[in-house]
Parts: sequence; C-alpha cells; structure tokens
Amino acid sequence: MTMVFATNNEHKLREIRQILGSEIEIQSLADIGCTDEIPEDSDTLEGNALQKARYVAEKYGVDCFADDTGLHVDALGGAPGVYTARFGTMNGFGDSHDAMANIRCLLSKMDGQEDRTARFRTVIALVCHKHTCCAPEGNRSPAFDEHLFEGIVKGRIVTALRGDNGFGYDPVFEVEETGQTFAEMGADGKNAVSHRARAVARLAEFLKR
Repeated sequence: MTMVFATNNEHKLREIRQILGSEIEIQSLADIGCTDEIPEDSDTLEGNALQKARYVAEKYGVDCFADDTGLHVDALGGAPGVYTARFGTMNGFGDSHDAMANIRCLLSKMDGQEDRTARFRTVIALVCHKHTCCAPEGNRSPAFDEHLFEGIVKGRIVTALRGDNGFGYDPVFEVEETGQTFAEMGADGKNAVSHRARAVARLAEFLKR
C-alpha cells in the first residue's frame, strides 16, 4: 500500500514512517512533485488537515493523509491551538515556523503561571478514492471518502528546556505519563505515547482493517 503524507517536514515523515512500519509506503509531497503552497487557513485542526489532504488528493489523484497539531495550554485559554506552528511569529518572536522562537514566546507568556497544564492534540485527515466499481450505476466520476483520526497526550509546560531529542515544543512539554519531556525521550519512547503516534495508530488500524 502506498499513500502520500501531505508534508515535506523530515521530522514528521521520519516519525510517521517509524510508526507505520514497512507495510505502508509513505511518500512525501516532494516525492510526487508537489511544490504548491497548500491552503491551510481553517480555524480548526480538523479543517486544516482536511484542506491539505483534499487539495493533494484532488489535484494529484492520489490517496493522501494530512495532519495538523495544536498545543493547548490551559493558562493561555487553550492557545496557541491552531496557531501552534507560527505562535512566535505572531507575537514578534522570530521568523515563521521557527521552533526556538515559538518556545521563547511560550515561556515568556507562561512566566509566573502556576497552572502549567497543557495537552497536545493531533488530527489526521485521510482522503482516499472510493472504488468506482462500487459506485451507483451511471455515477463513475471520481469520488473520495474522508476519515478523521485524533490523538491526545496530556502534560505540562516546564520552565526551561530539557532534553536534546525531538523537534518543535518537545523540550518544554513534559508528558504526564512519564514525567519526561518529549525531548528527553528517544524516538521509540516518544512514538509510544505521543499525540501523533496515537492518531497514526488509529489511522493504521483503519487501513489494515
């Protein structure tokens, strides 16, 4: 089975491939020659994931899944949420998608906060071709099925960076179950408990079924 993951983020690709294993071949946007700026302007994680997956599936004629992830911090009213990847830029802390700018922004806003509880949430949208042989008589136009899968992990925002692994907010998000930040875990440890791993596990279960 071959599917396209609507990303060129090497960190995400590596994680997804490790989680799904060899039964499913995962291609990136670069693998199918997609260099487009894909729309991602929804105000929900579900909306952004569906936008990306629909765009690729419809334009390139492939089965595709896309993800969107949000960090929700209770003391910040659930922010940064859908703006997680560009949180720092929006608040004057650096260039777009700059991980350290995002972390500096988050720690600044959390300075002095006693409630540091937070959760990571990943939503995966799968857009795949229906079997045309199963379409109603007289209706043989391309059509797609859409499915959503969610993964959540609870934790807290620590006061200083811990660990050298991972990416994004990993050095400042301590997982409730382990007492470690994602950056203190190896890839296998993170993939056992992360929000993305849980969403991908539900995707994998669906595909294998």
